[in-house]
Amino acid sequence: MKKLIFKGSGVALVTPMKDDGSVDYDVLGELIDFHIANGTDAIIACGTTGECAVLSHDEHCEAVKFMIDRVNKRIPVIASSGSNDTRYALELSRSMQEIGADGLLMVTPYYNKTSQAGLVKHYTYIADRVDVPIIVYNVPSRTGCNIKPETYLELSKHPNINATKEANGDISSVAKTISLCGENLHVYSGNDDQTLPMLALGGKGVISVLANILPGVMHKLCADYFAGDIASSRDAFLKNIELMEAMFMDVNPIPIKAAMKMLGFKSGDCRLPLTEMSSEALAKLTALLKKYELLK
Repeated sequence: MKKLIFKGSGVALVTPMKDDGSVDYDVLGELIDFHIANGTDAIIACGTTGECAVLSHDEHCEAVKFMIDRVNKRIPVIASSGSNDTRYALELSRSMQEIGADGLLMVTPYYNKTSQAGLVKHYTYIADRVDVPIIVYNVPSRTGCNIKPETYLELSKHPNINATKEANGDISSVAKTISLCGENLHVYSGNDDQTLPMLALGGKGVISVLANILPGVMHKLCADYFAGDIASSRDAFLKNIELMEAMFMDVNPIPIKAAMKMLGFKSGDCRLPLTEMSSEALAKLTALLKKYELLK
């Protein structure tokens, strides 16, 4: 059995931006303190929700180092370090290791994609050359590349490949992966709206977008499940599923940043090519936040 990097709700933290488009470190520090105070179990730094695709290498490293220093070992910090270029993924992973990340979140190669055999070679090449445990990130809706359960089985044999953030939307595939890999590969839900089904199959938690605004809710949903209070966990899941879905009414992280701004967080805008939501979508989001009594 491999050691858990974290258990429960890890927030896929946004990267707040100033009006000039630079990273707002003052706000980033406030967000980290907010999450620790409200029970978030891990910080996922500079991932998809953190706009890693538009951060330079230096920005990525600076932002992750800031988060690690601010967290100061109170909870794990897992740094995104994936790429479609295996050599660069290794370079970034080594940088994250030097900075002090507790784990690496590594998306499958995108655009050029690869075969299942290529996935095994890609992850093995990197895992052989770093000492930080790796969470594989499977999100075929963004990458065009899906990891099969049998491929997970091969990956799980590597001592440094610890877990997967599974966002392929296929619960049957997740069940087969867990059946094949057991405790040699921990599974985290990569979709908020599949958190409870993943936990029921033996998942260890969620890497959550919604936790940016409801960290306590997502932490408690997981904690209640692990404590055996399935009814409470289920009630929270079903109550908030409409909000979970709403955070993907436009390209992530556009909706979550819009919601955060409405709720008083100074998250700033997304960098281009992502842009603001339409007035119609904003109206729907506003109405939903009011329905949930998050916004007056």
